Amino acid sequence: MAVPVAGRAGLASAHGGYNLPVSSAPTAPVPPAGAPSGARKALAGFLLAGFLLAFLGAILPAWGYDREPANFLTVGNYFLCVALGLATSFKPARYLMARRGLSFLLVFTCVLAGGSLVYLAIVSPPVSAWWRAPGMLALGLSAGMLSTALFQAISWSYHADAARAITTGGIWFGLGCLGATLVAIGAFNGYNVAATLAVMAVAPLVFAAIYYRSSYAATDEAQPAQPTMRQAFADFRSLGAVLFALLLFFQSGNEWAIAGWLPLLLIRRVGMSPEGALRILACYWIFLMGGRLTAIAILPRVRHGRLLMGSVLSALFGCVILYFTQTGFGAFSAVLFLGAGYASVYPLVSEAIGRRFPYYHPGLFNGIFSFAMLGGMLAPATLGYAASQWGVGVVVGIPLLGTCMVMALILAIWLETKVTGR
Repeated sequence: MAVPVAGRAGLASAHGGYNLPVSSAPTAPVPPAGAPSGARKALAGFLLAGFLLAFLGAILPAWGYDREPANFLTVGNYFLCVALGLATSFKPARYLMARRGLSFLLVFTCVLAGGSLVYLAIVSPPVSAWWRAPGMLALGLSAGMLSTALFQAISWSYHADAARAITTGGIWFGLGCLGATLVAIGAFNGYNVAATLAVMAVAPLVFAAIYYRSSYAATDEAQPAQPTMRQAFADFRSLGAVLFALLLFFQSGNEWAIAGWLPLLLIRRVGMSPEGALRILACYWIFLMGGRLTAIAILPRVRHGRLLMGSVLSALFGCVILYFTQTGFGAFSAVLFLGAGYASVYPLVSEAIGRRFPYYHPGLFNGIFSFAMLGGMLAPATLGYAASQWGVGVVVGIPLLGTCMVMALILAIWLETKVTGR
């Protein structure tokens, strides 16, 4: 369930990863001054969240899933397993936090993530693909539980400086996505796949050690008055909240459809090497993260309608280039336009969301993030099933249609706002 959460910062988004607030555009991931060390470490934990969620798209070429179209169905099943893990993570996370505390939950999820990567290293090809499905399920479960714990752990930073805290978390998340891609390139530079995954497993274990030495309260103290749960659900049932949730769902699907399938598309359609395709994927993360920060900086100085139209046209143009390109330069140009187009969507609507909804407790932030990420994993899963029937070229289709859907939802939100006067 998605619960709209807004304040000075706006709304959370996926990737790159959250809706970066209009009012702040820091250049480095630095938490609010005076924040407790535990809160600062929690903000850095979003790096691990991005690392885990970007893992599958980065590791597929190393596993050899670019070689046969028959493998595309298996890839779809992997993404579906990650989505199922995300969808089922909330209740176990709340249970462990209530029984054992927030610190235990943070350590447990990091250890689970590290164990999942070690398991996937052991069952890497040529082991049967079915053995990797439980590892993907556990990876999605650990990523979902980690996000629940992190949103609770950043409460102090959120209330001290909401804009800066959310922007910082988004930067860390984007760096984690980029980091997973760069480490995966190591599988083509003298390291075998198992060794690469073993190196990846070190990251969550390092965070487990960090959180083991930190302390967190499971509930916030001395926080501003928050709406009741009944009020939160009442807002969620409103048409505006549903439209915002759907916008996040589809936009996240657009971004992660490209992130999950871009290397396979470039290898199969353009003839790029796996290493070259992963470098283009790394550029995609850089353009998406950098474009989002740039959008925040220029938003007060440009007309929103023009920026919105330019963003949609940029994303559509990027999809067209990606479909027809036969060169590495064309692929680079495509991700440049895609990153620029996708980057501006969330900052453009954040001001409207901030006026529409009150200051919700940051723990409820996790609802909208999880809903968006569910869309982010279901889109590449759907692409896997479609590609197994119609070829890898269909990969561009869902982001193309999804971009049009986002445009329609933004127009619907604008119309609903005009009609209701909110």
